[in-house]
Amino acid sequence: MFNEKGTSLTVEEERFLDSAEYGNIPVVRKMLEESKTLNFNCVDYMGQNALQLAVGNEHLEVTELLLKKENLARVGDALLLAISKGYVRIVEAILNHPAFAQGQRLTLSPLEQELRDDDFYAYDEDGTRFSHDITPIILAAHCQEYEIVHILLLKGARIERPHDYFCKCNECAEKQRKDSFSHSRSRMNAYKGLASAAYLSLSSEDPVLTALELSNELARLANIETEFKLGRILRSPFMKFVAHAVSFTIFLGLLVVNASDRFEGVKNLPNETITDHPKQIFRVKTTQFSWTELLIMKWVLGMIWSECKEIWEEGPREYVMHLWNLLDFGMLSIFVASFTARFMAFLKATEAQQYVDQYVRDDDLSNVTLPPEIAYFTYARNKWLPSDPQIISEGLYAIAVVLSFSRIAYILPANESFGPLQISLGRTVKDIFKFMVIFIMVFVAFMIGMFNLYSYYLGAKYNPAFTTVEESFKTLFWSIFGLSEVISVVLKYDHKFIENIGYVLYGVYNVTMVVVLLNMLIAMINNSYQEIEEDADVEWKFARAKLWLSYFDEGRTLPAPFNLVPSPKSFYYLIMRIKMCLIKLCKSKAKNCENDLEMGMLNSKLRKVRFQSSARNSENFTVKKGYNKPTRYQKIMKRLIKRYVLKAQVDRENDEVNEGELKEIKQDISSLRYELLEEKSEATGELARLIQQLSDNFGKNLNKDI
Repeated sequence: MFNEKGTSLTVEEERFLDSAEYGNIPVVRKMLEESKTLNFNCVDYMGQNALQLAVGNEHLEVTELLLKKENLARVGDALLLAISKGYVRIVEAILNHPAFAQGQRLTLSPLEQELRDDDFYAYDEDGTRFSHDITPIILAAHCQEYEIVHILLLKGARIERPHDYFCKCNECAEKQRKDSFSHSRSRMNAYKGLASAAYLSLSSEDPVLTALELSNELARLANIETEFKLGRILRSPFMKFVAHAVSFTIFLGLLVVNASDRFEGVKNLPNETITDHPKQIFRVKTTQFSWTELLIMKWVLGMIWSECKEIWEEGPREYVMHLWNLLDFGMLSIFVASFTARFMAFLKATEAQQYVDQYVRDDDLSNVTLPPEIAYFTYARNKWLPSDPQIISEGLYAIAVVLSFSRIAYILPANESFGPLQISLGRTVKDIFKFMVIFIMVFVAFMIGMFNLYSYYLGAKYNPAFTTVEESFKTLFWSIFGLSEVISVVLKYDHKFIENIGYVLYGVYNVTMVVVLLNMLIAMINNSYQEIEEDADVEWKFARAKLWLSYFDEGRTLPAPFNLVPSPKSFYYLIMRIKMCLIKLCKSKAKNCENDLEMGMLNSKLRKVRFQSSARNSENFTVKKGYNKPTRYQKIMKRLIKRYVLKAQVDRENDEVNEGELKEIKQDISSLRYELLEEKSEATGELARLIQQLSDNFGKNLNKDI
């Protein structure tokens, strides 16, 4: 927002800008006339130069002084500022500037004049408060400034009608490609100016007819995209949220359906094998993907594609900053690993089945001796290796299912009742992570200590607790929940010293973990909940707003798995990228002709401007010719227009004094103060000279008398 240029101002430039802002005419005049080092185009921290400051505070005299300087910058921005504030006299003064002599500056917007490579407008966001597609006549029409609109019309300014919505000319295509939002905004600003009462009444012979025609055109434009209404509805943030929520609910339903056939138990026990025919390999039947698993895989692929697009748009660093993205990444990674391991097991089983079909002639595999690597795939589950891909796949799948259901917490802030609970849960997780640092330190200390104490008594205890690191971990962990027994420290031998140390360490561990640390964790969780409960409404609304904002971004309209289907927009973007690549290729082969091409475009643009100017002149001539013999209808319309304009001006003059007018009075008083100070300074100087002269004369007379 703030301009860095203002931080390097000299003392002279700061004084100059302050004088222009407060209407100190003598100082401004003196600095402009006498200072040779002054940069009168310097800007303050807000990117405003002296001309803009003077216009903004309605200092006409300072404005006139600045307009006399050559190479003055931001004249166009000063004009727009004066129009927006309704300063008619300042507008007239600026329009008398030589830059507006030919009238072309009034017909082009700042965006169109940026190619001129001058400082007539501030072509950045810091130096102006107006959109770059706003022309002076459009702004005056928006502000309903009748006098200013009339002045600009006399100067030849007109509001050009926007091109047709489906126009495919180079200008429209380039604007739509470069910034579709700015292009749409420029069309809306133009139509808003055309529909202005001030512009209609002063620019048209028949404002009523023009208003009706414009109304029909706007109604047609409003309904021109009826066939795309469904797309607009789906792109709305609320509908995107609903669509993604429903999609994820269906995904969770598929996870439940996939396990429904085992709700009452499996058909075959771990030591049994069931096949469809005697020659079938048992693992071929167990590794096949069901229809629900295939649908789950499609949903997972759709979510992976969505996450990839998000990483591409936001960047890896911004993506990692959101914890929900990490949860999604972990969940999808585990799903992919699970399905990959399952697929590898299916490939191996299929290879074994192909071997049987090719080399085994017997119809019953139970009567055949198979190689060990082939026979392994006929074994029941109880004989599988611990590292079997199918076992690993089932374990990873279980973890992924748990993470999938925990993902529901992401949409809970949408509900007023569950939102604060979800926030409390999030704070609780953070507290648990803080607690885990101390917990792990205490846990590891006692685990290693108890292992060192009982590792020599393997087989000499009533249970294997603490005899290995694994047993020590399991015993201490489950003792937190009261699932370990005191007999874990008792020995079969009469080694009371070891037993007593075991009792003491085990007792201290339970007191430390259960009584101290767990209660501390409960207190931390309770404190977080109380903090949220005090500002529950604010916390919930903030979380809900954050959730809604995540669906405001363009793209990701369709949820998984429908986002895998290429949309017409994707084909359009693909064609446009291919087109741009071809254009760049052609340009790279014709670099020598590029300058000539740009000059030709500039000349054609100037010819277009001249043609528009001549068209306006002929239009004005036609209008004047028509008014030579006005009809009765034209006379009535002229009287109605005059009456409407006079009434609008009277209504504005009769408005109560507002804050802006009080500020203007304050600025006028400030200007008068500086003028009076200047006159006082001159009078004081004149009085000092007179006193000096009298003193000199009195001294001479005194010397003569002596």
